[in-house]
Amino acid sequence: MLKQSLQQKLLQKLSPQQIQLMKLIQLPTQAFEERLKQEIEENPALDTGKEEPDNFDDTLSNEYDDEGTEKIDAEDINIDEYLSDDEIPNYKTQTNNYSSDDDEKHIPYAAGTTFHQSLKNQLNTFRINEEERMIAEFLVGSIDDSGYIRRSLIDLVDDLAFTQNIFTTEEKVETLLTKVVQTLDPIGVGARDLKECLIIQLKVKKEDVSRNLAIDILETAFDHFVKKHYRKLLEKFDITEEQLKAVIAEISKLNPKPGSSYAGNNKIAEQIVPDFTIRILDGELDLTLNARNAPELHVSKEYNNMLKGYQESSEKSKSQKDAILFIKQKLDAAKWFIDAIKQRQQTLLVTMNSIMHYQYDYFLTGDERKLKPMILKDIADQIDMDVSTVSRVANSKYVSTPYGTKLIKEFFSESMKNDQGEDVSTREIKKILETVIGEENKKKPLTDEKLSQLLKEKGYPIARRTVAKYREQLDIPVARLRKEI
Repeated sequence: MLKQSLQQKLLQKLSPQQIQLMKLIQLPTQAFEERLKQEIEENPALDTGKEEPDNFDDTLSNEYDDEGTEKIDAEDINIDEYLSDDEIPNYKTQTNNYSSDDDEKHIPYAAGTTFHQSLKNQLNTFRINEEERMIAEFLVGSIDDSGYIRRSLIDLVDDLAFTQNIFTTEEKVETLLTKVVQTLDPIGVGARDLKECLIIQLKVKKEDVSRNLAIDILETAFDHFVKKHYRKLLEKFDITEEQLKAVIAEISKLNPKPGSSYAGNNKIAEQIVPDFTIRILDGELDLTLNARNAPELHVSKEYNNMLKGYQESSEKSKSQKDAILFIKQKLDAAKWFIDAIKQRQQTLLVTMNSIMHYQYDYFLTGDERKLKPMILKDIADQIDMDVSTVSRVANSKYVSTPYGTKLIKEFFSESMKNDQGEDVSTREIKKILETVIGEENKKKPLTDEKLSQLLKEKGYPIARRTVAKYREQLDIPVARLRKEI
């Protein structure tokens, strides 16, 4: 049975323009430049330069707005879905058509030999038959970027049979691995674990007492060595502390990741471009936005004139009406994009200015112990914006300070109370923990329990488990692994 009823709903509706603005806000400088370039290529009504724009006439008849267009009612919008990478891929908007007088805007990169290609080239120096060469090349292809073969020999034998139609044995594969692949440069590649990698590098060194003892220790007492059970090593091999120090020094010179040392690895180095710059001028902080975030854009005068010309004609054909609609759409899109960029600049500056003043003492001195506890809501309340907007600014933006280039989200931290009941930043506690560990006696490093006691003496009552969590976040190993002779 049908039943009528009244129902009230509170919905938040976002226009496509608002969604695009949020996408622009979260882009860092380099990605923003790419987005700007894409928009200029796709919209001929958008021009760059210092030319003053004409005020284009947007009083077109409604027939041009409504004709051929479809109105879509906004429903409940999940903003995270709209913020996914659903843009047109860059390769679809790129062009390689240049005339002789065009300037080359792309940075040229020198072509080089990749890590794996270098290893394959070295195989040409070995006298091996065709099947052995195919197996060796397959082994080289199984080496990861660190220089290791992580898969077992039996798995490699199976893969050779299924993918290369080569039926062989584990013994033959291991022989080619140890006699051919593991002799390639850089020394240590093709190892199956760290122990084998270090031993391979030691065996090519000139023989001496320390080198031979190092090989013996790694082969027979590797676990004791990596766990720094130095007393057990002294007793097992009946050696002095000076001899053990020489062994440790010998092993510390080796490369645990031989693949990463290859100069031609062709890995792209990520270049960080700061979005903001904070300087100290006459004892005061000065904040500026990177000029690359503030391009000079204006609406095309040519398109504006074309629109006026079409409007002034007395009789309009269907093709002219279509042209007017197209031009107006492009002009509207250009005008909105310019406004969106201005809103983006304003949002970035307002947000970063609030962060700068909240952490004023830190930016003035560079002392991380002066970082105040700060969460996203603190800044959002100050600038009267949504927490998600502050998050988009903080998560992907960098600021250049007198103390280095920092990721903005690093200035946010939770708070804890000290023994005087004052709120202190967890970053401050981590900095003090790092300092205490750096000053400890490495022959008797401090345990987490002892570190907890020392922090309590300094006025920071935190539990041992919390100390362990902060130590792991700082990538500091446990006391046993910090021990030195």
